[in-house]
Amino acid sequence: MGKKQSAYAKAGVDIDAGNRAVKLMKKHLRSTYNQFTLSVVGTFSGLFDASVIKEMKNPVLVSSIDSVGTKLMVAEMMNQWTIGQDIVNHCVNDILAMGARPLFFIDYLAAAKLKPEIMKEIVAQMAIACKRVNMPLITGETAEMPSVYREGRHDVVGCIIGVVERNKIINGSKIAEGDILIGLRSNGLHTNGYSLVRKAFFESSPPCTVNTYHGTLGTTVGEELLKVHKCYFNSVYPLLEISDIEIHGIAHITGGGFFENIGRLLPKGLYAKISYKWQIPPVFKHIQDVERVSDAEMRRVFNLGIGIVLIVPFEHVKKVRGILKQCEEPTNIIIGTIDKKTRSIKEKVVFTY
Repeated sequence: MGKKQSAYAKAGVDIDAGNRAVKLMKKHLRSTYNQFTLSVVGTFSGLFDASVIKEMKNPVLVSSIDSVGTKLMVAEMMNQWTIGQDIVNHCVNDILAMGARPLFFIDYLAAAKLKPEIMKEIVAQMAIACKRVNMPLITGETAEMPSVYREGRHDVVGCIIGVVERNKIINGSKIAEGDILIGLRSNGLHTNGYSLVRKAFFESSPPCTVNTYHGTLGTTVGEELLKVHKCYFNSVYPLLEISDIEIHGIAHITGGGFFENIGRLLPKGLYAKISYKWQIPPVFKHIQDVERVSDAEMRRVFNLGIGIVLIVPFEHVKKVRGILKQCEEPTNIIIGTIDKKTRSIKEKVVFTY
């Protein structure tokens, strides 16, 4: 006689599947631990030794939380789960924009029906990204909620905690007329705009599939859309530790594009003048052509090939660019300047050609 199914399992929640998922994740979680990790997998909370910040004069904790949005649906189509790297890298870049370095990471994974092997693979991909920045994944939540999520759908959310010296917080307040904007190249779409992206590729005429080879892209659609969101920490943070270099602003170009992510940094009376001095990757041109998207909306939705913008005093530009090249960012380019607003300039970010 077979094992009797529990009432909870009949209602759609399988506790055994959740436990198996945790068991499969364990080695990947442990692989991220460092000397400050006090956690044991499976306890109620994650533990982190805060003595790591005791040598700092005035430490400020920096936090961020995000998801990978509907890029998850592409991952589901391909049964490939590099979105685990996406969520970690996105969060790392967000606190880097404040000048912070990561301390630890927390995840939230959910689905209508848990498949332990998929949950394990997402966490394994998170671990890859965490280890690159020496950040432990100390705890998380794995939830099975059939009444909340559709069958086959997943949710991946990440929360990061970092730290920065109070006098080294980068918030844009030092941005001044004459500062230079240095763009660091993205490797594609990163993690925003995917509702429009999926429409352009999968609802076009004729529609593509993830396996369609796209001559303009030089790869399959799925491979292009799943390119991992680039992490800039190991390239940019070394700049922040050099005492004779000033970085006045860091913009992570995600949802809101150039207008929102640069505009939010600028002090009153200043605007960013950006010129197209870089080649926009073909994936963006395809989306714009298929969906007939205006230039202004493209700049508001997508990164257009620039993942991070550094705002730097003119006199420090040469040294900053040299260090970036040493840190594997050889294609950094000057994309604009900070100028004073005039009566004719109303916007905070203006594009020229």
